[in-house]
Parts: sequence; structure tokens; C-alpha cells
Amino acid sequence: MNKDLLERRYKRIYNQLSDLLLKTNDRIARMATIVALLHHKMPHFFWTGFYRIVNGELIVGPYQGPLACQVLEKNKGVCWACINRRETIIVPDVEKFPGHIACDPRSRSEITVPLWEDNKVYGVLDVDSKELNAFCEIDRFWLEKIVKLL
Repeated sequence: MNKDLLERRYKRIYNQLSDLLLKTNDRIARMATIVALLHHKMPHFFWTGFYRIVNGELIVGPYQGPLACQVLEKNKGVCWACINRRETIIVPDVEKFPGHIACDPRSRSEITVPLWEDNKVYGVLDVDSKELNAFCEIDRFWLEKIVKLL
């Protein structure tokens, strides 16, 4: 997808989510709405979901796509790296990421975005693609903006 089209699509999604998320303050319902809309509007998204820190474990939350790992091994993989580094991570080729956790071997690239509350990371938005190099700075910018709606 060209960058101009990607920008326009994210802007429409963001505006739609801004209205939809006014209907409830429930975080899980908002997560479910975000992943459903992103997953079905972004053709390069293969798996779209949230992982939440619950009692020190990273547990799957609302998601769209193939079956997910329910609990991610502590301090291993892209999601934990995102939490530990406290920053968005774009992985062009998951095979080259040390400690990558392959919940589905069809995933080729990934982006993870930290979720913040009171200056603490409480989870991540995790998006996988079946394409190599599927994510760019435009994805980073808009996904970081979208998770702030939570």
C-alpha cells in the first residue's frame, strides 16, 4: 500500500474509533473494538491484538486472527521487548529477532506498541503480518495515536 493511501486509511480509522470509543469506558470493550476495526480495515494485518500484564504475566486480550499464544514467556519475544524497552518496536523480519515467539509460523513481520497508564506500561498492541517489512513509521505514528484512545 502506498504511503499516502496508508495515511488516509489510518486517519479514517482514527476518526471512526474516536466516535465509537465514546460509548463505553470499559477498557476490554475498547480493545475489542480497536482490534476488530484495524484487523478488517488494514489488508496487511494478519494478527491484531492486545497482550496485558496480569500478575506479572503477559496474557492475551482481545484479538482478531488465528489462534494466539495465551501466555507469553517472560522477557522473551517482541512483546516483552516492547514492554522492557518502553517503546514501539518494528520488526521487519521476525526470524531475525532474538527470542521471537512464533505463535503462528505464517507471521513474517511485526509491530508492538506499549500501552501506558500512570507512567507505567500495562500491555501492548501487537500486530503481525504475513509479509516481510510490512510496517513503517506511518504505522508506528498512527498505532501509537490509536492506543492513546484507550
